[in-house]
Amino acid sequence: MKKAHSTQQDISMHYLNLLSQSFPTIAAASTEIINLEAILNLPKGTEHFLADIHGESEAFQHILKNASGNIKRKVNDLFGNSIRETEIKEMCSLIYYPEQKLELIKASEKDIVDWYHITIHQLVKVCRDVSSKYTRSKVRKSLPADFAYIIEELLHERIDDTNKTAYVNVIVDTIISTGRADDFIVALARVIQRLAIDQLHILGDIYDRGPGAHIIMDEMMKYHSWDIQWGNHDILWMGACAGNDACICNVLRLSLRYANLATLEDGYGINLVPLATFAMETYKNDDCLEFMPKLLKDTDMDEKNKYLIAQMHKAISVIQFKKEAETFKRRKEWEMDDRCLLECIDYQKGICRIQGKEYDMRSCHFPTINPTNPNKLTAEEETLMQKLHHSFAVSEKLHKHIRALLSHGCMYAIYNSNLLYHASIPLNDDGSLKEVELYKGERYSGRALMQQIGQTIRAAFESDTEKEERKFAIDYFLYLWCGKDSPLFDKSKMATFERYFLSDKDTFKEEKGNYYKLRDDETVCDRILDAFGVKGENRHIINGHVPVHASSGENPIKANGKLMVIDGGFSEAYHKETGIAGYTLVYHSRGFQLVQHEPFTSARDAIEKCTDIKSTTQIVEMSAHRMLVADTDMGEELRAQIVDLKELLYAYRHGIIKEK
Repeated sequence: MKKAHSTQQDISMHYLNLLSQSFPTIAAASTEIINLEAILNLPKGTEHFLADIHGESEAFQHILKNASGNIKRKVNDLFGNSIRETEIKEMCSLIYYPEQKLELIKASEKDIVDWYHITIHQLVKVCRDVSSKYTRSKVRKSLPADFAYIIEELLHERIDDTNKTAYVNVIVDTIISTGRADDFIVALARVIQRLAIDQLHILGDIYDRGPGAHIIMDEMMKYHSWDIQWGNHDILWMGACAGNDACICNVLRLSLRYANLATLEDGYGINLVPLATFAMETYKNDDCLEFMPKLLKDTDMDEKNKYLIAQMHKAISVIQFKKEAETFKRRKEWEMDDRCLLECIDYQKGICRIQGKEYDMRSCHFPTINPTNPNKLTAEEETLMQKLHHSFAVSEKLHKHIRALLSHGCMYAIYNSNLLYHASIPLNDDGSLKEVELYKGERYSGRALMQQIGQTIRAAFESDTEKEERKFAIDYFLYLWCGKDSPLFDKSKMATFERYFLSDKDTFKEEKGNYYKLRDDETVCDRILDAFGVKGENRHIINGHVPVHASSGENPIKANGKLMVIDGGFSEAYHKETGIAGYTLVYHSRGFQLVQHEPFTSARDAIEKCTDIKSTTQIVEMSAHRMLVADTDMGEELRAQIVDLKELLYAYRHGIIKEK
């Protein structure tokens, strides 16, 4: 016991000596304690939750700019009784799109100097409001270098202070007279956007369906503070980047299904010419009706291009089924041999036998399939896959974006008593946590399962991972995409083959796992929260993945408020199904607000017509008192730092450590 105590003392002294390098005097340590104690009493920063963005870059960027309506609410609070509604809309449009809006205003405004005066004072007022819950130090770090001093002066000096009126007015006059007004307004607008949200949480699925996943990722690379809980569609692209050929095929198939080639070609430079050439030759005598792209409302495409995409779509789908079967046979422990459906087709009769039943095929034209060995790629398909594999392997931008997902992401996260994950936690029939097999027969459930999956994903990208383990990790992306016990899928099967080829719609049914059957049960949610060690009186699970059908009355708040599902169909492909264009969740110092959004028209309309995303706010849970930093995870960390600093003070004052 003495030795253990001595070792603990040594560690403590070593730590205090390290701490003394940052705070070398009693004065420095005392000042930091005062600073941290003060921060604990600031209002909690605003957290912003989004899920299932699915490439809708314009709508996503607008939601970031308007902070899910948070900025408009603040502008209304500040000016609602003093200026007209049209002026409020103009001001919000200017904050969201300052460069573009300034061009329009300068073309029509008769007295631009007067407009600059009024607008700069208004924007400073908004900026002062959104910065009020942060320390001066934090605000200072968010200011652009060119205007940092000026903005800081204006934020902390008021025009109604008679001693400073002339001082403030001269600052604004000089900004205008030196021709810097436009740049200053742009800088202020960006600071307002930056300070309106303290932390952005993305609960998965940046990729697929919409045309701008690469644009979203570029935006995220610049964003000040964000995290992501990986979704099944993100995992698919991560798998493609890691070199999983079945994932590459799935990525291509989904892009072709929605005629969305911009992310592949413009975003990541994936060369689709070999696929187009192969498809045109191989399927020239096939109408490919089942593979015609699902076009969104604004897509303008002639019949010739539609047919080419349908041919490419079929070509990559057939290769996908072959590559998936190859993996399923290699990974027998996944028990997915029943998904090798090319083996179940009677190519002469045009039927498919599944679990003893015969189903009519909608079409049975497969020029690249040998009925005696249906899962084997032809020489031409092998060559094509090599080219596609290479194209993904050398895409510098794709690898950069996937590295960002790895550095900012994981399978789950816990923030301020909220458990975040994309889709589900595997459960047994009775609601207990289900054990799922991973590498070499090891079984995990709940938190340990999510942690081990996260490590497996990272192992696929680490060059020093043992060879067999890395092969498994690369294969495992496919299981995460479509395996029945995957926390990112959690269904009996992925009926892609059935939807393309079988006439009987009963075969399309994908039975949801126990999580989706039991997630309305508060006891089950509490069991999951307990398993993840989430504490607090008002703890929640927040996830997305399955669109909430608001139009049919489904409530996104489940399990007596313990679970919030914020996938309301961000993607345009879901709008008819859900009746809305997604949910976002805002968690500020007063509590939770769920924001339901109508479809976004365009950034152009937002600039020219001052339109905004029409949003309905639902109060989910309000706090009895205004939450402070002291009530958050950050508060817990700061209190621990204060304890350490007080120990350092004691060491200085008793001569245990000398001041430097």
